[in-house]
Amino acid sequence: MSETVGADYLTLDVFTDRAFGGNPLAVVLDARGLADAEMQAIAAEFNYSETTFLLPPVDARHTARVRIFTTSRELPFAGHPNVGAGFVVAGLGTLFGRAVGDTLVFEEAAGLVPIAILNEEGAVVGARLTAPQPLAVGRTIAPEIVAECVALDASEIAGEAHPPVIASVGLPFLFAEIKSRATLAKCRPVADAFARYLPAAGIHAIHLSVRDGKEVHARVFADHGSIIEDPATGSANVALAALLAGQSAEPDAEVALDIVQGVQMGRPSRLAASAVKRAGKVERAEIGGRCVTVMRGRLSFTRRA
Repeated sequence: MSETVGADYLTLDVFTDRAFGGNPLAVVLDARGLADAEMQAIAAEFNYSETTFLLPPVDARHTARVRIFTTSRELPFAGHPNVGAGFVVAGLGTLFGRAVGDTLVFEEAAGLVPIAILNEEGAVVGARLTAPQPLAVGRTIAPEIVAECVALDASEIAGEAHPPVIASVGLPFLFAEIKSRATLAKCRPVADAFARYLPAAGIHAIHLSVRDGKEVHARVFADHGSIIEDPATGSANVALAALLAGQSAEPDAEVALDIVQGVQMGRPSRLAASAVKRAGKVERAEIGGRCVTVMRGRLSFTRRA
């Protein structure tokens, strides 16, 4: 016995103002009726760093329930899938029979994710999310371990703003400063070292960054199946903004970052992140950027009993 299963989808590039830059994303517009294993298989079929599936919200006051899959596992939260999904939903104007406005709320495993829509001259051009969890800072990691994971010498790991450390606002990453853009460009992930150190630390990705004037240049290496480098990582860069705000010696601090990522991959991306600390506590962290629609289509496959 078999049945045909179908669902409409859009693909887009996130954190860019032109097609074929930024981070590609697939958004399945109505995932009702799809089993968990089917969502995972669809994400593997798209072979993007993440694929987003939209479902009716549990709470009618919210916009949608959102599930996010890499090519190999489900994530509790991620940045560019939320920014991209917000852009898509705002462009549709309605979702699950209800009109949507310029402020959305997505239900996710990590918590509620508020989304503010970016408009220019009456057109939806992007979105900005607020992280679902407060800043959580984990243990520091020896520079020698970071260096081994990304084929550097330990002397090339900096530590002026913070030592290599695990931090999260919904999804944990290992954050490390690199001493120069030239050093950042020559980094490469070392699979054996990733397998040796990352699972034991409870993380799946390393965020590397260097400040160059007003910009932060970043790279993110991950062990997400076939995806080893990410061209634009919202969940990591929004956590970086929160981490830097939290590291400030002042009880009140505001951080704004203009982040460039994906250059070495030929998919240049630009992300705008910010964080606010009041009375010694990081109260809010946000990240956003522009998006461009690339493809529209319909999934259709046969489900066999």
